[in-house]
Amino acid sequence: MDHALTSPLAHDPIDALTSWHSRWAGLRVAVLGLGKTGFAVADTLVDLGASVLAVTERAPEAQARLLAVLGVPLLERADLSTAPEELRAFDAELLIVSPGFPPHHPLLAWAAEAGIPVWGDIELAWRLRDRLGTPAEWITVTGTNGKTTTVQLTEHLLRSAGVRAVACGNIGVPVLDAIVAPEQFDVLVVELSSHQLHYLAHAISPFASACLNIAEDHLEWHGSADAYVAAKGNVYANTRVACVYNRADPVTERLVEEADVQEGARAIGFGLGVPGQSDVGIVEGILVDRAFLDDRRNSALEITTVAELDAAGLAAPHIVANVLAATALARSYGVEPAAIRSALTTFSLDHHRIERVARHADVDWVDDSKATNPHAADASLRAFPSVVWVVGGLLKGVDIDDLVRAHVPRLRAAVVIGADRSALREAFARHAPALPVFEVEAGDTEEVMPAVVHVAAEAARAGDTVLLAPAAASMDQFSDYSDRGRRFQAAVHEFYGR
Repeated sequence: MDHALTSPLAHDPIDALTSWHSRWAGLRVAVLGLGKTGFAVADTLVDLGASVLAVTERAPEAQARLLAVLGVPLLERADLSTAPEELRAFDAELLIVSPGFPPHHPLLAWAAEAGIPVWGDIELAWRLRDRLGTPAEWITVTGTNGKTTTVQLTEHLLRSAGVRAVACGNIGVPVLDAIVAPEQFDVLVVELSSHQLHYLAHAISPFASACLNIAEDHLEWHGSADAYVAAKGNVYANTRVACVYNRADPVTERLVEEADVQEGARAIGFGLGVPGQSDVGIVEGILVDRAFLDDRRNSALEITTVAELDAAGLAAPHIVANVLAATALARSYGVEPAAIRSALTTFSLDHHRIERVARHADVDWVDDSKATNPHAADASLRAFPSVVWVVGGLLKGVDIDDLVRAHVPRLRAAVVIGADRSALREAFARHAPALPVFEVEAGDTEEVMPAVVHVAAEAARAGDTVLLAPAAASMDQFSDYSDRGRRFQAAVHEFYGR
């Protein structure tokens, strides 16, 4: 059926559309963007009987075909610098924007001038969360780095304790898909990007929330560092039980202090040092909880040990920090320490996240292709004492100087790849003029990693780690960070005949 042509019903006012069971039929909604998020929005709105117009610069062929099946008109324009006439004629009552559209996009300026409310997909999902009855609780997680690992860890800890939990959001599964899934969940563990948080503002009220860290990123999207930080801070708004922050990152603590939360919500710190009375941390190699117990002043609950995390491949300092953050979130929901300890022995990191590829002649080869910015690469480098560093790609205008200077003492050599080699070349010349620095100038994607591995193998010595932690995006030479990591791993195995 062509839903766009059905007779509109008297839908509820926009502000009253707070439930799946509200009257959405006939509401005219323009959906900006047609990736996973945009399609999930359009599909959901069709189910609700709304009249939908999808607007995008380029529509993937598969989504375009599915929209046609759903009866949703598609407005595809390479130039969206002004609102197309078809969009104006649609007379939208609501605009739902995908995270790819920055706040300064001309269509958002047009919507503001026209007085059209703008939501993101997360706000829509929150309003519709009661589709199957009692809504699931939401645990929300953001941060410049570590979001996906922490969300996956939290989901794993909850599921291992018998809680019906699912990881969703920016992790790849749209929240809208999670709320319409046949399984009724107890908890949605929602990864939120700064883009999603910008459009979310104070629209939801999570059970618990976390901001893992803050470093400059996506400034071209937000327009300034202050705007980026403010968007991240939205994760804490209206939190009801626990606001988890990083004791080593003063910005996250400030965001908690400034957040408008529900009465009774507590600030819970995590860190690699001895915890305070409302924190989780480490005492003599033991991860402990001093937040979720009655006698916080005089005692602590043992969660696990660093040695046990090492046996599970989770002992890199930034991964331990993720474990602590996930522990705080799981404990806020009532998961017992024994369940967490057991669950951590069965958790595996995603590929390309500080993943050991091989070990030859006492040299470790590690793929951390997911380290796509200096903050992530810094955490990765700190995990190893002596490194042959594979670095470079698209730096996105980020200053690399501080990162290079900080890690010169642990570098055996550097292997530079990618388009933005000049900034790295200059940084190494300033801070490590005696360091062997090799540039791989191969332009063919197939040639890059074999050349990298050959050079790195020559430079490495027993006890070293050859570490792919590029501190840069990958799209100059590879399709994405996963492609970059896969090619690195394949080249290592080919070099050693495996």
